[in-house]
Amino acid sequence: MQNSIRNIYTVTAILLCIGIIMVYSSSAMVAYERFGDSTYYLKRHMLYVALGLALALVFMSFDYRKLQKFSKPLLVTSVLLLVALIVVGREIGGAKRWFRFGQFSFQPSELAKLALIIYLADILSRKKLVIKNFIEGFLPPAMVAGFVLLLILLQPDLGTTIAVAVITGVMFFVAGVRPRHILVSVLGLLPVLYVALFRVPYRRRRMLAFLNPWEDPRGIGYQVIQSFLALGCGGIFGVGLGGSRQKLFYLPESYTDFIFSIIGEELGLVGTVAVLALFMLFLWQGMKVAFNCPEQFGRFIALGVVSMISLEAMINIGAAIGAIPTKGLPLPFISYGGTSLMFHIASVGLLLNVARYSGREA
Repeated sequence: MQNSIRNIYTVTAILLCIGIIMVYSSSAMVAYERFGDSTYYLKRHMLYVALGLALALVFMSFDYRKLQKFSKPLLVTSVLLLVALIVVGREIGGAKRWFRFGQFSFQPSELAKLALIIYLADILSRKKLVIKNFIEGFLPPAMVAGFVLLLILLQPDLGTTIAVAVITGVMFFVAGVRPRHILVSVLGLLPVLYVALFRVPYRRRRMLAFLNPWEDPRGIGYQVIQSFLALGCGGIFGVGLGGSRQKLFYLPESYTDFIFSIIGEELGLVGTVAVLALFMLFLWQGMKVAFNCPEQFGRFIALGVVSMISLEAMINIGAAIGAIPTKGLPLPFISYGGTSLMFHIASVGLLLNVARYSGREA
């Protein structure tokens, strides 16, 4: 496991460094315009990196198997926070996704993702002998996961809901749940997905923009078109670090959801391929940890963490290149950070913990 630990640590550190550089490059002008301080977003990003590293060190300071007895309290806490957010949370842009504390915010769905992974890892490892039974094995964890998905969807946050649903499905499949049970669940969710995508006006417009962004180039298709322009202007080697034009108030969210486009503009195809290669290496090494772990609880934790980070990277990059509709998910380790950055780093600490303690006596 030592090679995997070293490789995961190195890849994560490189991605974090790329993120720090690109957050400053893509946000300096916006920060100066809004706050008179070109390093405003950089300083906040660095703070969340530090908080994430501190949380990762906490996760690495004890045997991960001790988390098993805290899986239910942790999930209950995250559920209560999600409920509280819906009831008393402050609505921003038509959504209730954050608790605000002065200049800082906390997004409970990020905690809920990690808490659900730990809970599912616990219950799936305990139910391995009956996991193929629909009533006794599959239904209880599926109902819990479904309730968490519903709370996230009500914020509303469809992108995170879809990501968590896919992560849950991957963990169920690897645990040995019968494919037809998973298929039944997917079919049951399709009407909900249809209503969420096509019966909500702004999401329907996003779908139309995905199919043909040039139909409304100054409206809903504007962001995707500007992303295409950024990627196209970069060419093979890019226009040079700091040389992006799209970040100068043309491409909205250039330092968050669409930071990959700025990487493509400033560092070119070489830069984007390098980022893709780093995420693929992370996926490979993380899966090695998961499938080489002799203990079920650790295996499912590693699988959930790697699936979460890899899937969110795929969704973010897919939206930036126009392969999928925009979903509002950040690029792990690279996008301007808040709660998501903090918990992504913390999740890597948990993954390294699994790799470190695998095979040892509890």
